[in-house]
Amino acid sequence: MSDLTLFGKTNALASTVPDMTDTIAGGTGGGSTNRRISIKGSVFREIINGKEYRVNEERSMNVAVVRAAPVSRIYFSGAYSEGNVVKPTCWSSDTRTPDADVPAEQRQAERCMDCQQNIKGSGNGEGRACRFQQRLAVMLEGDIEGKHIYQVALPATSIFGEGTKDKMPLQAYGKFLKAHNTNIVTIITEMRFDTSSPTPKLVFKAIRPLTDEEQQAVLDMVEHEDTMKAVSLTVSQMDKVKETPKLFSEPTPKAPKAEAKPAPVAEEPAEEAGEPEVEEPKKVVKKSAAPPANSGNDDLASIVDNWDD
Repeated sequence: MSDLTLFGKTNALASTVPDMTDTIAGGTGGGSTNRRISIKGSVFREIINGKEYRVNEERSMNVAVVRAAPVSRIYFSGAYSEGNVVKPTCWSSDTRTPDADVPAEQRQAERCMDCQQNIKGSGNGEGRACRFQQRLAVMLEGDIEGKHIYQVALPATSIFGEGTKDKMPLQAYGKFLKAHNTNIVTIITEMRFDTSSPTPKLVFKAIRPLTDEEQQAVLDMVEHEDTMKAVSLTVSQMDKVKETPKLFSEPTPKAPKAEAKPAPVAEEPAEEAGEPEVEEPKKVVKKSAAPPANSGNDDLASIVDNWDD
């Protein structure tokens, strides 16, 4: 199966571009953008200049994945408070040790494997207080030629697991594309909410190959500063949170245990003074998928039968 391409052809334009498929499949891959896609409340929210610009009521969103960061870890101290914006307390880009820019007094351990925040039950319920995440830099279908880069920060539930051929978490999706010799930067990917999950969870599916014009626009942005920032900055950095405000209420020892809530993620911060505005995006319109090339493989044909689902 490894000698097959998902859509029956190899995209020559992308032949010299680093393949992000290895990174999203679980490998260790190595501006001024203020745009990201939040999945708070299991709804796609476009955040522009640190403010919610538009809510997409559809359960799915089609994107071109331009670059992916390796899986990282992030820890917030204190109790969760809805709507408050904070910087993380400790974080790790390689999931092994805290990053060099984590202040010494905030480091929870020298190695992630020895950290008390990495112990089962240190978070809500049986979860760990230090969470896995993975950042993607994407462009929205219908606005690819505009070359606007958005960050998507995925929680662990959207990264790990098996899934099915039409509903795969990110690593399974990357392995699927790799098995079919398909570079993720050559196709449109559907991000869809898993409605069976009690918390926001995305699953992924290949939709169609990029057109030549779309492909060139994606390739132009692979090494762009906006793309590199989207896969390297935390959500609070993307939203320009300057300080770590005292926004978490410290739990009272004898107080009754509050209802379990997700670990905090910066969602609606104030815009940093003096930061230049970015152009607001155009209305995104999905394109109809062209019929796939016949790969001669029934399994591949069944994968793309329902492109418009």
